[in-house]
Amino acid sequence: MGFQFFFTNILLGVGLAMDAFSVSLANGLADHTMKRRRMMLIAATFAVFQALMPFIGWLCVHTLAEQFEAFAKFIPWIALVLLTFIGGKMLLEGIKACRAGLCDDESVVAKFSLVALVVQGIATSIDALSVGFTIAEYDVWQALLAVALIAAVTFVICLGGVLIGKKFGAGLSGKATILGGSILVIIGIYIFIKGMVG
Repeated sequence: MGFQFFFTNILLGVGLAMDAFSVSLANGLADHTMKRRRMMLIAATFAVFQALMPFIGWLCVHTLAEQFEAFAKFIPWIALVLLTFIGGKMLLEGIKACRAGLCDDESVVAKFSLVALVVQGIATSIDALSVGFTIAEYDVWQALLAVALIAAVTFVICLGGVLIGKKFGAGLSGKATILGGSILVIIGIYIFIKGMVG
C-alpha cells in the first residue's frame, strides 16, 4: 500500500462526501444556533455511513454479487424518497413559519431528531454501496483502511459544511429552513437522476 492507494481513496472519499456536504450545509442553515457537540454528531454520522456503505458493498461483491446487482437498481429510488421526505417536511415548516410572520425571526430554527439524521446518512451514502465493486480487489485489511480514509475525509468535509451553513443561516433567519429543505429535495432528485442515468 503506497502513495497511490492513499491518494486514490482520499479522492474517492472527497467524491463520495459531496452529497453529504450539501446536506450538512442544509443542516447548518436550518439550525444556526447548533452546539459544537451536535455539529460533531452530524459530521460523524455521515462519516460512519459513507464508510459503512462501501464496506457493505465490498462484502456483497465477495458473497452475494448477483443479489446485490438486483438490489442496486432500487438505490436511486430509496435516496429520492428519503431526502424528499425530510427536505419536504423542513420546507413546509419554513413556509408555515413565514406565513405566521416569523420569516425574519432569528429564533426560528429547524431541529433534527437522531432518526432524521440517520435517515439523511443512509440517503446520502446508499449510492456508495456500488463503490464495493471498485475496491473489490482489496483484501479485508486494505478494504478497512480504504473505508477509514473515506470516513476521515467525509468527517472533515461535513464539519466544514455545517460550519458554513451555520454562518450563513444566522443571516437568513427563518428563510434558512426553507433554503435547507430545498437543498435536501434537490440533492434527492440529483442522486436519483445520477443513479438512473448511470
